[in-house]
Amino acid sequence: MRLTEADPDDGPGIERLLRAADLPTEDLDSSPVRLFVARDDGQVVGVGGIERYGTDALLRSVAVPDERRGNGYGTGIYHGIEARARDEGIERLYLLTTTADGFFADLGFEVAARDDAPAAIRGTTEFRELCSDAATCMRKAIG
Repeated sequence: MRLTEADPDDGPGIERLLRAADLPTEDLDSSPVRLFVARDDGQVVGVGGIERYGTDALLRSVAVPDERRGNGYGTGIYHGIEARARDEGIERLYLLTTTADGFFADLGFEVAARDDAPAAIRGTTEFRELCSDAATCMRKAIG
């Protein structure tokens, strides 16, 4: 699997994948999210993103097509994004999830109160508008 920064040609495929995974797409063009695409033998096998705010970042949109799940792609995407984030000086990752808390707990994330997230993270469109209050907030120290 090869993880690369998404380019404009990847946009429609990324949007279809995120919609199929029931993940928000409304702010992808207007937020500072950097998206990454995972490919295996030239085929897109997943996507993930990061939205940076100083030494904190919001992990966004980790998704793998249903037919590719269970093959380690999601874990590989996450580890690739974490390594890039750490190399760029990010110290903590935050995320919101309604369905994947077990997956992220296995990767070392812990449940956190939404109000404990830094103001910049709480001020994101994902926190304020796109993810309901029922979404689980999680964090992980990486730096």
